[in-house]
Amino acid sequence: MGKPLILVTNDDGITAPGLRALVSYMKEIGDVVVVAPDSPQSGMGHAITLDSTLYSKKMQVDLSHTGTEEYSCSGTPADCVKLGLQELLERKPDICVSGINHGSNSSINVIYSGTMSAAIEAGIEGIPAIGFSLCDYNWDTDFSPAEVYVKNIVGEALTCGIPKGVVLNVNIPKLPKQELKGIKVCRQAKANWKEKFDKRTNPMGKDYYWLTGEFELLDKGEDTDEWALANGYISVVPTQFDLTAHHAIQDINNWNLK
Repeated sequence: MGKPLILVTNDDGITAPGLRALVSYMKEIGDVVVVAPDSPQSGMGHAITLDSTLYSKKMQVDLSHTGTEEYSCSGTPADCVKLGLQELLERKPDICVSGINHGSNSSINVIYSGTMSAAIEAGIEGIPAIGFSLCDYNWDTDFSPAEVYVKNIVGEALTCGIPKGVVLNVNIPKLPKQELKGIKVCRQAKANWKEKFDKRTNPMGKDYYWLTGEFELLDKGEDTDEWALANGYISVVPTQFDLTAHHAIQDINNWNLK
């Protein structure tokens, strides 16, 4: 059999250092095609473009990545996967990897994540998919401590498969390689953001707002992604895009619905 075909995408943009690192790791495993946003799309969630046109451009961002097809897309991360699968790739990829995101997508952050939404879009199409994030927002952060773990997880996913309807959410703590303790498969921690808006006024007298907030961990469990990250482990959370609250169906059936 030939090399696996790997679709690489992200939400930080096609020139982001995290994506460039991920491309270099994936080139050691298979043939790589990149379809990524032409500008940062963080926090876009699963938004798709419906009321405007999409543009795509074939390009070569890194001369060291010769032999890799790369396309920038004017849309969201989910758009990138849709366009890649429908128009740009010659065949269905064997796996889709998204990231490496600059910043955490653990716990409740997965809801807002463009990185994970790109992976979920691939999962919806029946393609094994993984979202990778490093818990460091610094644009120039060092991704190399995660390399061996990223390649290990992708290799195992290709060999063993990912359960149908499941996408992996992988978060990596900001630690030197020698301090990383390994990988833990865990659940998403219960948490939320205690948010507020910073209201300001521009020189023309018009009000504007900056969203601010503090992360509030509500979960003391030692089987969560937040615990794993705080204790030096890479967290792997199997996530699903079936949002049905199956445990609540019977309760709702007991309502007097007419």
